[in-house]
Amino acid sequence: MEERNLPKHIAIIMDGNRRWAKNKKMPIKLGHKQGAETLKKIVRYANKIGLEYITVYAFSTENWKRSEEEVNALMTLLQNYLDDFAKEADTENIVIRVIGDLTKLSPSLQASIDRTVKRTETNTGTIFTIALNYGGRDEIVHAIRDISQDVKNGKIEVENIDENLVSQYLYTKNIPDPDLLIRTSGEMRLSGFLTWQSVYSEIVILDKLWPDFNSKDLEDAIEIYNKRNRRFGGS
Repeated sequence: MEERNLPKHIAIIMDGNRRWAKNKKMPIKLGHKQGAETLKKIVRYANKIGLEYITVYAFSTENWKRSEEEVNALMTLLQNYLDDFAKEADTENIVIRVIGDLTKLSPSLQASIDRTVKRTETNTGTIFTIALNYGGRDEIVHAIRDISQDVKNGKIEVENIDENLVSQYLYTKNIPDPDLLIRTSGEMRLSGFLTWQSVYSEIVILDKLWPDFNSKDLEDAIEIYNKRNRRFGGS
């Protein structure tokens, strides 16, 4: 493998599970299941190549609008995924974190999240973050509420509010902004993913559906990233 500049943090919008299943005339839940298997492989590969952070969009605040059957299947899959992959991630030295409004999740899923996070928190490999019941605007609203409460309680002064302070009130407060953001399935939008954090992320859109995504696709996206000139608003 040629030497290249590995991004510190890659974020992924895993789009296309439903279309993949429909194209194969399979139940939608099987598309999500295959997508989960793809995710396991990609996170393992990210850890293998030394990526420091990988964050994925697993379930948005808008996804509750889907059918009850699909939502229930997704939640069951997510819980099984956490319970099973936590053991593998622990063995492979991967850290698992979960961000989003977790209060709206079932008690059993919240318990799985707690167990997984605690089991892997002392690992030293790739920090794998799952955005679950997450929305970028929702995240910012929560941050504004918390900042306002701390101003009210005298913990911070209004004049001290800046970008760095706001970042410390986000779900991602201990995670650097993504250098590279990948979206599969060809859709040309962020869909509320890391709205604050992605302002200077390099974005790569791939036509491939998520269940078909593989390590070569990840390397291709990294190669595209390496050819970009990141100016961060400069000339």
